[in-house]
Amino acid sequence: MESLVLEVEKRQAGGKGPARRTRAQGKVPGVFYGPGTAATPVAMDAIAFDRQVRGLEGTHLIQLKSPETALNGKMVLVRDLQEHPVSGRAVHVDLIEVPLDKAIEVSVPLHFVGKPEGVTLGGVLQPIVRELQVNCLPTHIPQSIDVDVTHLGIHDVLHANEVILPEGATRTTDDNAPIVSVQPPTVAEAAAEEEAVEGVEGVPPAEGAPGEAAPAEPAAEDEDKS
Repeated sequence: MESLVLEVEKRQAGGKGPARRTRAQGKVPGVFYGPGTAATPVAMDAIAFDRQVRGLEGTHLIQLKSPETALNGKMVLVRDLQEHPVSGRAVHVDLIEVPLDKAIEVSVPLHFVGKPEGVTLGGVLQPIVRELQVNCLPTHIPQSIDVDVTHLGIHDVLHANEVILPEGATRTTDDNAPIVSVQPPTVAEAAAEEEAVEGVEGVPPAEGAPGEAAPAEPAAEDEDKS
């Protein structure tokens, strides 16, 4: 896969105060972690980070571009991303360097393709997981995995070992782990259908319990005799 390029710069030592000042400048504070090296506080333009990295689905290899020799050209993955609970803006990111010749475990998004046979019959497609754990080289991370669900009938379940993986990726999720199923219509939907049938002309809804006689109408009171 093609790597992204992200410009970063070294920033002041970590802490809440410097991090707040970094965000006030329109940048996202973060930390770079490399094997055998001390953690390095970094910063990146917030708009560029949102456009190039944050909005993307799945895991992506990133090449750092920096005036700092120790950072320039490093290949990293986003290990952790913290977001503001209200605005949703990125407030901190951890970047971890990865060797390109060693397989790593990553989460890959699943895309369910096709209309299941069971859905045509009234069932509901129910994803159980939306990502699959796989091992692969950092340069071969799949952007997503398509899962064909057209053959699934009502009550059918597709398991992890039935998912076809891209070349170079191996599954680390348990073979028998359920991925997606087709559920029957809900009880509420069934009740609504029954009510609709009872309301059809010529099929009046039953009154009272089955086998129970309908209550007699009350007798009219005798008129007073003069």
